[in-house]
Amino acid sequence: MAQQVEQQIEQKRLKADDFHPEVLRLFDRYVHGMIDRRGFLDGAAKFAVGGMTAAAMLQALSPNYAYAEQVPKDDKRITTMMLDYDSPKGQGKMKGYFAKPANMTGKLPAVLVVHENRGLTPYVQDVVRRLAVANFVAFGPDALTPLGGYPGTDDKGVEMQRTLDQNKIIEDFIEAVSVLQKRPESTGKVGAVGFCFGGSVCNQLAVRVPSLSASAPYYGGQPKAEDVPKIKAALMIHYGGLDERVNAGWPAYEAALKANNVRYEMFMYAGANHGFHNDTTPRYDEAAAKLSQDRTWAFFNKNLRVSGSTA
Repeated sequence: MAQQVEQQIEQKRLKADDFHPEVLRLFDRYVHGMIDRRGFLDGAAKFAVGGMTAAAMLQALSPNYAYAEQVPKDDKRITTMMLDYDSPKGQGKMKGYFAKPANMTGKLPAVLVVHENRGLTPYVQDVVRRLAVANFVAFGPDALTPLGGYPGTDDKGVEMQRTLDQNKIIEDFIEAVSVLQKRPESTGKVGAVGFCFGGSVCNQLAVRVPSLSASAPYYGGQPKAEDVPKIKAALMIHYGGLDERVNAGWPAYEAALKANNVRYEMFMYAGANHGFHNDTTPRYDEAAAKLSQDRTWAFFNKNLRVSGSTA
């Protein structure tokens, strides 16, 4: 009977409103390593109703990558490939997913796409393809490269990424900015967009890479206030209104940005959860995701295109 219920849940695409807010908070803690699977199941059990078990809720909240293809892998508008690069200060030999417009002429600005805390998932690869369709060169490195890359399941990906040296991962993405700046397809103007862990990395890239032109962190942890004066890039910051954990760091970040005259815009999406841009989970908020993405692409057009260029 339980298996039958779980199959029905899988067939129906649930939304965040289908879950008690506490279940969503438990899931957020689970995917960020604050509690283990047993901790989620024990906490969620009290909200099990109508045959929807705690295990079924965990399954329903986890990504379904059948939804993660807004731009098909074989889309004729773009060209994609896996790209190798050296990261001497990071983890060494790295790989990433590279995309560009199929019929591009001349050089284009580039965007680095930074994944969540589980490696280069199909969702993040799709974001790379979306940027290529929007007439950018785009690159999504996989921090799990030394362990064989994204393993195909998020639980395993999260577990793998936790074992890696986090400082070296940052160095891998710093090096990836340099890779994009030097690519023959690139104008040398590079921006970054990232989600959750990737949002935190985007904030760190803004601090660590003076030549970064623009950064668009989604619901990412904020840098230390004393590091904010180092930021030269323009920022477009996105938060989900219900994301209490990450949003708690915003007031101090905003104060530091203002005190140091850093160029920034912040958008708070009312009613949206952490992870609202990821279209493979019930936390996806279609309106917030589409609006934020339109804003981000316009932000990159403004800050990365060469003045006077129509490319």
